[in-house]
Amino acid sequence: MLSITTKSPYAIQALTELARAGPGGPVPIAELARRREIPIQFLEQLFAVLRRSGLLRSYRGVKGGYAFARDPATITVLEVVELLDGGLGAGSSGVFADAAGAARDVLASLTLADLVEREEREAGGAMYHI
Repeated sequence: MLSITTKSPYAIQALTELARAGPGGPVPIAELARRREIPIQFLEQLFAVLRRSGLLRSYRGVKGGYAFARDPATITVLEVVELLDGGLGAGSSGVFADAAGAARDVLASLTLADLVEREEREAGGAMYHI
C-alpha cells in the first residue's frame, strides 16, 4: 500500500536543513531539531537509521553532529522515504499500484539539493556561499 509515516517528512525537513548548512562540518542534531521544530528524540532515531544506511556520518564531541556521507545532490527523496518507511507501494495492485508508481516517480526525481533550491526560491532569496 501507499504508506508514508511522519518519519519521512520529518527526516526530509532535517536533511534539507543539514544540506542548507553546506559542507562546512558537522551540525549538531539539536540545532537541526530546533530550526525545523522536530522533537529531538524522534530525530535522533531517524538519523540513526540514516547513519547505519550510509547516508549520514556522525561525529562525537563538543564540535560533533551530523554531516552527509554522500553529496545531497545524489540523495533522492524516494531513497530516504524507502529507508524509513519501506518500499513505497509494495504489495499494491491495480489503481493503487499506478498511484504508487506516480508517487515513486515524483520522489525519485527530487534530490535533497533540489529541495534546498526549492526552499530558497519560495523564500524569495538567493543563497550565497563564500
